[in-house]
Amino acid sequence: MKILVGIKRVIDYNVRVQVNRDGSGVVKDGVKMSINPFDEIAVEEALRMKERGDASEVVVVSIGPDAAQQQLRTALAMGADRAILYQADEEVQPLAAARALLAVIQAEEPGLVLLGKQAIDDDANQVGQMLAALWDRPQATFVSALEFSDGAARATREVDAGLENIEVDLPAVVTVDLRLNEPRFVKMPDIMKAKRKPMEIKPFAELGVELPVQLETTLHEPPPKRQGGVKVDSVEALVEALKNKGVL
Repeated sequence: MKILVGIKRVIDYNVRVQVNRDGSGVVKDGVKMSINPFDEIAVEEALRMKERGDASEVVVVSIGPDAAQQQLRTALAMGADRAILYQADEEVQPLAAARALLAVIQAEEPGLVLLGKQAIDDDANQVGQMLAALWDRPQATFVSALEFSDGAARATREVDAGLENIEVDLPAVVTVDLRLNEPRFVKMPDIMKAKRKPMEIKPFAELGVELPVQLETTLHEPPPKRQGGVKVDSVEALVEALKNKGVL
């Protein structure tokens, strides 16, 4: 079974994001970029499946700028077999991303598509669900445990009420949660080997998908600054301060 894993280039989660002075976006110049953390977990799960013998090939695909080659090389260093980059300098919104991935699926014919449940830059949490609908295949979202047997996948989903166990026929779309696994550490020899692995770089136009702006962001604002704390000398003073703030 071939597994297709979608990854996105985002600002590293350890970076403190700064808003541009004019509010037009966030500062990206000179900022560390990484694989979206949820997508990295999807790559790790695909690699573990291959190591168990549940998959024969792991293909990673990304839609974005030329610089996204760096994130694809990281996925190759982790152990993916090959990578595909569809270059797009414009913003790729969720529906366009889902349509683009559908075109990739039709060309690659994978038995399973793994995605992160959401990207940490827009937190849209839409691509996996849209892709499953367009592909007309089952989906399992927010997955924290995954098993395969007899052409089906058994998934444990994290829902508001706790955990939900479902079974979906393959091919299917699976979006992963943080508790599914912990991605492996990439070693220097693996990084060197990744340079020899195949990576295709193609224009986004080759997919035949338009990039309409369906959602326009008019302004970015940083969160309000936190106010300093207040020290009190006794429990009575604390209770009084809470009453003054309307908490009690």
